[in-house]
Amino acid sequence: MTTSMNLNVGVEGSSISRPPFFDGNNYSFWKTRMTIFLQSLDYQLWHIIVNGPRMPTRTIEGVVSLKPENEFNDNDFRMLQLNSKAKHVLFCVVGPNEFNRISSCDSAKESGTC
Repeated sequence: MTTSMNLNVGVEGSSISRPPFFDGNNYSFWKTRMTIFLQSLDYQLWHIIVNGPRMPTRTIEGVVSLKPENEFNDNDFRMLQLNSKAKHVLFCVVGPNEFNRISSCDSAKESGTC
């Protein structure tokens, strides 16, 4: 007896270097795969998507304020770059409809709720 099954689910996901594409269907499946993909790239990427970016701050006389860009150190730039990298990955894994919904978001975390 021959059984014919359509197993197209996840065909594009057979690469460890290419993120799983979200076509608007089966969000739970895609979300699980995307979580692991992002964590495998850089766990701090995942942290930024979940918690939002850490904006560079300074404390003067007990008052915390955003740092001016000319005071950023290497770690400040790295954290900002990770947010941009996370946004880039998210933009690359969605089609035009989803892209239009999230492209105006400022942070990777916000992209998940736009």
